[in-house]
Amino acid sequence: MATRVFWKGYLKLSLVTCPVTMMPATTEGEKLRFHTLNAKTGHRVVSQFVDEVSGKPVSDDDQAKGYPRGENDHILIEDDELDAVALDSTRSIDIEMFVPSQSIAWIYYHKPHYLTPSDAIGEEAFSVIRDAMAATKMVGIARLVLYRRERAVMLEPKDNGIILWTLRYGDEVRDEGDYFDKPGKTKPDPALMKLVTDLIGQHMVDWNPGLVRDPVQENLLELIASKNKSRKKAKPAAAPTEKPGNVINIMDALKKSIAAERKGK
Repeated sequence: MATRVFWKGYLKLSLVTCPVTMMPATTEGEKLRFHTLNAKTGHRVVSQFVDEVSGKPVSDDDQAKGYPRGENDHILIEDDELDAVALDSTRSIDIEMFVPSQSIAWIYYHKPHYLTPSDAIGEEAFSVIRDAMAATKMVGIARLVLYRRERAVMLEPKDNGIILWTLRYGDEVRDEGDYFDKPGKTKPDPALMKLVTDLIGQHMVDWNPGLVRDPVQENLLELIASKNKSRKKAKPAAAPTEKPGNVINIMDALKKSIAAERKGK
């Protein structure tokens, strides 16, 4: 099923320019969404902004953005002032620099998008940029306004197209050293390592998208279908199973796991 174009603009590298089309690589369109209803009338409930003091609704024309500088004290920012500080990157992906493809930590990756040439005329320029990045094992860095915010983006060559990743800002990523470089690290017992690697081997499978299916949504769909057909009340949720104690013998647990796996085969 064809989807409407998410973004159209131009990919630029120095004097090389080509028109491109971009679509998000992921979607939540298949996710279930519920409306909030008035349980007494069955009518949908609508939300609106209200003045916290008077309790009266505030129209769109009267709404403004404010930066808090103290309690009940804000600096008002007009829309034209916000537009003035934004960069001119709403319709142009101007590649500013290149970095080695493996040099950007995965934690900076935010949202993936498919970037493709939008017409046959620009396909050659697009292909040259894509294949040159692939040959040099480089990715491009640019800036682009997406989701009402200017973002750093990374362009990664992929088969016949380019994956455009929005990147998280540096101040959004916590330093892993604050968590992983704690003193007192101990090396695991070699016997435990052997048991765990055996357990991993027994559970090894080839990747496929079905491994990350959403069982909660599947159960919800079954529930909706059942209620739609019979109008019966939903079954009460099963009582939670008792959580195991915190103190366990890791070696015994691993041995039991492996024994159970072998017995099940």
